[in-house]
Amino acid sequence: MFAITEEPISLESVAAQVADNGAGAIATFAGITRDTNRGRKVLRLEYEAYPDMAVSEFRKIADEAAGRWDLKKVAIVHRIGEVALGETSVAIAVSAAHRAEAIAACGFAIDKLKEVAPIWKKEHFEGGEVWIGSLADCAHDAEVNS
Repeated sequence: MFAITEEPISLESVAAQVADNGAGAIATFAGITRDTNRGRKVLRLEYEAYPDMAVSEFRKIADEAAGRWDLKKVAIVHRIGEVALGETSVAIAVSAAHRAEAIAACGFAIDKLKEVAPIWKKEHFEGGEVWIGSLADCAHDAEVNS
C-alpha cells in the first residue's frame, strides 16, 4: 500500500497491509504533529504534495529497501491537508523475517521519504506560519542559531 490521503491515518491499518505469514517482525513508524518546534508553539501542520509522483517515490523507496534487506512487504501512507496536534502525518510499516531488517528498513524509508518525496509542510505556529524547508525557514534558523 502506497498512498497519499486527506483522511486520518490509522497506523494499525497500515501495519495490517504488510502482514505476511513469513514475517517474524513488523516495524512501524508514525510521524505525529507535536506542539512545539524550534522554540515555537505549533498549532497545526499543513501538507501539500504532488500525489502521483509521491506514490511513485514511495514505491522506489520500498524497492530500494528490499534491495538492501530481506523484506516481505512495505507500506507508506502520507497525509495532506491540515493535520492537528497529536494526529499522524505519515505512517510506514515494514515486514521481514527478522526484526533487525524490519527496523533498519523502516528507518531508511522515513529518512529517504523526507529526502525525495514531493511533499511540502507548512507549520502554523503562534505568531505566524512558515513552509518548513523554505527560504523563510532557513532565515528563521539563522536567527535562532546566531
